Amino acid sequence: MDDDVIVTLTFEDGEEDFRIITIFEANDREYIALQPAEDEEADVLIYRYDEDEDGEPCLDMIEDEDEYDEAADVLDEWLDDLEFDELPE
Repeated sequence: MDDDVIVTLTFEDGEEDFRIITIFEANDREYIALQPAEDEEADVLIYRYDEDEDGEPCLDMIEDEDEYDEAADVLDEWLDDLEFDELPE
């Protein structure tokens, strides 16, 4: 897609580019769904999303399994709705 927004994340073993799928809310928190830019078949990663006082994005790992599952369920519903909306009439 030409209008994909790509972000670069830095890990211990280097950097990787990710495509932003969406930023969404679940249980009064915001999350971001990312997919490796070079591999559309790769698993989607979900991080807690926030912005600092300067408006810079901040991503945090979700360490609580229940919180992750809840965020993943909301993302799955959004993706299902998106897929349904794209079906030809």
